[in-house]
Amino acid sequence: MEQALVVENLKKSYGKFEALHGISFEVAPGEIFALIGPNGAGKTTALRIVATILQPTSGTARVYGMDVQKDAARIREIISYLPEEAGAYKNLTGLGYLSFMAELFASDAAVQREYIQRASDITGLGERLRDKIGTYSKGMTRKLLLSRAVMTRPKLAVIDEPTSGLDVVAAIDIRESIRKTTSEGMAVLLSSHNMLEIEYLSDRVAIIDQGTIHDVGTPQGLKDKYGKANLEEVFVQVVKQ
Repeated sequence: MEQALVVENLKKSYGKFEALHGISFEVAPGEIFALIGPNGAGKTTALRIVATILQPTSGTARVYGMDVQKDAARIREIISYLPEEAGAYKNLTGLGYLSFMAELFASDAAVQREYIQRASDITGLGERLRDKIGTYSKGMTRKLLLSRAVMTRPKLAVIDEPTSGLDVVAAIDIRESIRKTTSEGMAVLLSSHNMLEIEYLSDRVAIIDQGTIHDVGTPQGLKDKYGKANLEEVFVQVVKQ
């Protein structure tokens, strides 16, 4: 089976500073794969390269066999990207925002309606979709943005810090929404510094710090390997080795 994403020896430098030191990992179709680590570890840089926003200094990243540098336009047709600081038009209603985005993604009216309905269902906002986004809480806005990111049924969704700054209830809702979207085979690449949260969401995780991946495995597999109760404790042991 062809992998959704294959990253090999990926490096990224900003002048003399090397943000990524040759990282490698793979993501299978339908898998939720997380890069976990502290701020500044290189997570966002890796995601932006996969999303074709940044160019790598060296190494390769392939989405369903397509190279992020040579085939960027084709890759953008089958992926979606949700950055941590994404925003929405506060003067639009939630439904108006989804309609606007659907028109950008498709010219066929029937397809647009399908996208809007799918996104509306994912948000779980119900009648609040008729209210202006400026009245939404941060959690509600994040649900709206997540639904936009997956409304087209992308083959790979790249999501940076999906629940950053959200309360526990909103974070749980976002996690459940992400998990549901993979049932149709969509792969998800996440980044997060919240290791305990990602432990419950991801199929596999890569521990990254200072631009280097130190280990990859299932949450339970990593806990068993290092004899720890949670991923935070695993991380501390791994990066100190």
